[in-house]
Amino acid sequence: MKRNWIYLFILSLTLTGFGFSQERPRVREMGIEIGVLKPGPLNAITDVTGVKVGHVTLIQGQNIRTGVTAILPHSGNIFQKKVPAAVYVANGFGKLTGSTQIDELGQMETPVILTNTLSVPTAGDALIDYTLSVPKNQKVRSINPVVGETNDGYLNDIQGRHVKKSDVIKAVKNAHTGPFEEGAVGAGTGTICFGFKGGIGTSSRKLSSSKGGYTVGVLVQTNFGGVLRINGMPAGIKLGQHKMTGEREKYPAGSCMMVVATDAPLGSRNLKRLAKRALLGIPRTGGFYSNSSGDYAIAFSTAKDLRITYRASSFTRKIEILRNRKTSPLFLAAAEAAEEAILNSMFKARTMEGKNGNTIQALPLEKIKKLMKGELDS
Repeated sequence: MKRNWIYLFILSLTLTGFGFSQERPRVREMGIEIGVLKPGPLNAITDVTGVKVGHVTLIQGQNIRTGVTAILPHSGNIFQKKVPAAVYVANGFGKLTGSTQIDELGQMETPVILTNTLSVPTAGDALIDYTLSVPKNQKVRSINPVVGETNDGYLNDIQGRHVKKSDVIKAVKNAHTGPFEEGAVGAGTGTICFGFKGGIGTSSRKLSSSKGGYTVGVLVQTNFGGVLRINGMPAGIKLGQHKMTGEREKYPAGSCMMVVATDAPLGSRNLKRLAKRALLGIPRTGGFYSNSSGDYAIAFSTAKDLRITYRASSFTRKIEILRNRKTSPLFLAAAEAAEEAILNSMFKARTMEGKNGNTIQALPLEKIKKLMKGELDS
C-alpha cells in the first residue's frame, strides 16, 4: 500500500508540482536540426528494431529524486541469446558493473540498468533475480549484470538508497518499444547537466540505403558539466552559466552514461569503435570529461544472426559482419545522435526542487530560441 501511495504521489506531482504541468519540446521541435543525417521515425533508441526502454521514477517528499531506467536489446531471453557488445571509457570515475566481462567476451547477457551511484549494488542484485526468474535460466550459476550510474546526490537523498530491487525489476518488465518519456524521469530524475536540469535523452539516425540502411540509436543519462553549446552556439557563455563562472562550481561534476544500439552487423571490436564515437557527443555539447565525471558508452548490436547462444553444442559458428571501410557513416550517426540525445535530455527536463530545498532550473528555452535566432546577445 505504501509503495502504491508513492506512485500516486509521483503522478500528482507530474500534474501539479515542481513546474511539471507544461510539456517541453525536444530539440527538433524548436527547429534546431543537429548534424546532417536524418533521424529515425521516433528519433529514439527504440528506432532500432526490438530495443525496449522502461523507467521507474521515484519522487517522494522533499528529498527523494531518483529512479531507474532499463534498456533491453530484445524481448527474448537475453541470457540465452546474448548480443555482441562493447564498452568504451572516456573517463573512468564511475561504477559500471559488468564492464570487464563485456570487454573480455565481447557480449552482453542482461538488460542495461541505469540508476544512481549508491544503488548500483541493489540494481545488480535485482538483475540477477530477474535473470534467474526467466524460464530456462533456473540452472544458471554465473550472471554478468550490467549496471551504470551517475550521482544524483545534490537533489536526491542518495545515502538513503531508496531504489529497491522491485523498482529495478519493474523497470525491466515495463520496458516497451516505441516512444518513451525523456527529461527528469527514471535514472535522470535527479541529475544536473551544464548547471541546468539534466535527465534521460534519446535520439537516432537512419542511414540511407546506399550506406547500408542501418539505424543507430543512443540513450543518455546526463549529469555532467562544461560550457554548453547548442548546435555550435555558445549557450553557456551567452547565458553566463557554465563550469567556470564560480556559482556553478557548487554543483557536483557528475557523469554521463550512454547506451548505443544498432541493427548493423558489428562485432565487439567495431562496437567499441562505435561507442567511442558516441562519446564525441559530450565535447560537441561543451563537456570535457572533467576529473570526477565518469563518462562511459555501452554499444550493442541487435542483428539476429550475431546473437550468441548460451552453451551451443557446435565448436564454431559462421557470421557475417560489416567491413571496416563501411563503418564511417555509423560513426557519424553515433556522434550526431549522442549530441542530440544530450540536448533532448535538457530540453525536456523541467525545473526541480529536491533535497534540502536545492533547486535546479530547467534550461530557459525561450532565451535559447532567441539566442539561436540572434535576437539576444546575453
